[in-house]
Amino acid sequence: MNAGTSNLINDARTAVQRRDGAMAQRLLAELPESEMPWLLLAQACNLIGDVPAEEAALQRQLDIDPRNLPGLILSGELKARLGDDRAAKSFFQAALNQATHTPNLPTSLHPMLQRARDFVEQVHIKFEQHLVEGLEKAGFGRDGRVGTAVDLLLGRKQLYLQQPSSFYFPGLPQRQFYERSEFPWLAEIEQAVPEMQAELRAVLADGQDFAPYVEANSDRPRAANPLINDPKWGAYYFWRNGEIVAENAARCPVTMQALQHAPMPLIDQRSPIALWSLLKPDTHIQPHHGLLNTRLICHIPLIVPQDCAIRVGNETRSWREGEALIFDDSFEHEAWNKSDETRVVLLFEIWRPEISLDERAALTTIFETINDYHGAPEDAG
Repeated sequence: MNAGTSNLINDARTAVQRRDGAMAQRLLAELPESEMPWLLLAQACNLIGDVPAEEAALQRQLDIDPRNLPGLILSGELKARLGDDRAAKSFFQAALNQATHTPNLPTSLHPMLQRARDFVEQVHIKFEQHLVEGLEKAGFGRDGRVGTAVDLLLGRKQLYLQQPSSFYFPGLPQRQFYERSEFPWLAEIEQAVPEMQAELRAVLADGQDFAPYVEANSDRPRAANPLINDPKWGAYYFWRNGEIVAENAARCPVTMQALQHAPMPLIDQRSPIALWSLLKPDTHIQPHHGLLNTRLICHIPLIVPQDCAIRVGNETRSWREGEALIFDDSFEHEAWNKSDETRVVLLFEIWRPEISLDERAALTTIFETINDYHGAPEDAG
């Protein structure tokens, strides 16, 4: 840059500082485009109210450097003045995103970025009100799948998808929870809850811990699970890896009879799986994914203190004694017991109802063939 160009730019900057946009614009008009300080020209145009020229100057700057922070912020402010909230929010959000990746931000940008944050927040509130009013005017609420879609749109909920750790079967609905009413056979199991509770109390009266739900395997690397080998998350198996645990089954005939109503998979070395899952006070099962998305996990709550819940994906539900809770454990999920009492549910797996009989047979062959090669993988819940 030669001295003449530098002097013109300095003079134009001084003119902008004293809010003489016309003078600044005349000075900058003497420069070739290759030397043009586009942001300074945009500020000059802003002072004289020449919106098209201001917008054109900002666009030239962003053509040269699409992530120029002042250019993004000034573009957002221009769109806000023009009443285009969506465009303004887009520019401001891009500026805020860029700022998080820009070290040593000039302090002069801090007030501009704060205005951008305030605008984005205000627009978010206005948009939510506009959307809710539109739904209400049309006679709709925010419950069910519509409500979830709105929450995802507004950023109130995070999107989770099936991510099984071992095997993924395509084309299944991305549903976190299923409802009891979808499985008529559950009524037979729920009717047996009082007698199953009696069997549970008799076993608990022995005063012995259940085996840890997650146990170390010397043939595999140690799992990164803080509850490994810890009976605070305990398991009392009736079926384990496709085989009846005879002693436990003999002690709990009502529970075994109730399980006969469930469409549990029959897969050598894998299924059925059925157990009492015990969670001691002040215990948290950390977020994790199950092995497969070809199954659903059923919980029959038998002992349920307050302050116990399970999160599957972006939805959290509490257990209700005697009422089945059914979910897809291939979504990220976690559970906790914040009470001072023990929580126990009857846990078992069933086939996903969307999988046809032929597909179940094919999947059974796949899983058993995998077993023949390297054994069945351990299921950490």
